[in-house]
Amino acid sequence: MIEIFLAGGILMWPLLGCSLVVIAISAERYWTLNPAKIAPKTLLAQVWSWIKNNQLDATKLRELKQSSPLGYILAAGLSNSKHGRDVMKDSVQEAANKVIHDLERYISALGTIANLAPLLGLLGTVLGMIEIFNGILLNGTGSTNVLAGGISIALYTTVAGLVVAIPATVSHKFFQRRIDGIVVNMEEEAIKLIDALHSERRVDVKLV
Repeated sequence: MIEIFLAGGILMWPLLGCSLVVIAISAERYWTLNPAKIAPKTLLAQVWSWIKNNQLDATKLRELKQSSPLGYILAAGLSNSKHGRDVMKDSVQEAANKVIHDLERYISALGTIANLAPLLGLLGTVLGMIEIFNGILLNGTGSTNVLAGGISIALYTTVAGLVVAIPATVSHKFFQRRIDGIVVNMEEEAIKLIDALHSERRVDVKLV
């Protein structure tokens, strides 16, 4: 493997760097994008229990905001619930936009690598082929075995580019779908809270 890597030329090094970035981002996002941590299933019920029991104060609101991304969104809505449904909905949307931005961190890098790696591989192959044909011009065709070996070496970067690009593409699609599912779930939970609050009463958060 080391011989193949070295035979591929200088562009094998950026491809190696891309592969390490894909592994690092995939591991970090897999750990971070845990639906149970981002949008706990029991959180809305807990918040509603606080509201019904008149326990929602500034301390609990602060705890809610820091507990999870869903908690951050719900806290933003509750902080502005007394200003009406539309204002509460706008606050939830603004908070959701920030949360979505955080969830999508590094995901675009996976897409970029998925597109860039095959191009790097192709560039390496083209450069290798240029060297082979320059050698033919200077020294003649020589042995066909040597020529075939040179062509195979030139194709190593194409293979390496695809080896990097395919996992990057799969990871990008996987995490994008996971984010979409999480966002839909958080939107449903926020809408439930808004509908429940404004179908019964407004909530005034106690400041003491």
